Amino acid sequence: MTRTATTFGQITLANRNKNNSMDKLEILDYKAEHQPYFEKFNRAWIEKHFWLEEIDIYVLQHPEEAILANGGSVLMAAYEGEIAGTVALKKVSNEIYEFAKMAVDEAFRRKGIAEALSYAAFDRAKNLGAKKVILYSQTGLVPAITMYRKLGFKEVPIEEGVYKRSDIKMEIELSTVRSL
Repeated sequence: MTRTATTFGQITLANRNKNNSMDKLEILDYKAEHQPYFEKFNRAWIEKHFWLEEIDIYVLQHPEEAILANGGSVLMAAYEGEIAGTVALKKVSNEIYEFAKMAVDEAFRRKGIAEALSYAAFDRAKNLGAKKVILYSQTGLVPAITMYRKLGFKEVPIEEGVYKRSDIKMEIELSTVRSL
């Protein structure tokens, strides 16, 4: 596969998709009108595999307060003009952000959107001053864990009591993320 750079607004992503579906993708900064998509996409996968924790409900219904007000960021993906996915970066400290609430609508899966959102999130985290991105997940989500490993996330010991359903913590040093 060839690798060409494609620019979406201020975010440059690597195009590694043979059918050029990335040319149809735009990464957007979160706006208030995106909240229903942010909630819908995340609620769908969480309820399919697990249950909503109280913190999930708060974050999904109030991303401005839960993520943005504390210095975090939410990115949205539009595919052919339709909102298709999202990812959030929750500020943990000046140098660490938590990769959270990654979701792609089922109708838009297998188009490279999750990977594109991931690289856009890495770029955003770097721009916010982060040196490291962490995430909490569940090992039963094999496709997600596989993608995280492919991106360069490494498993690290998980603390007790962070999230009830999480059984794995991963991190990536942003200095190791290949340049786009």
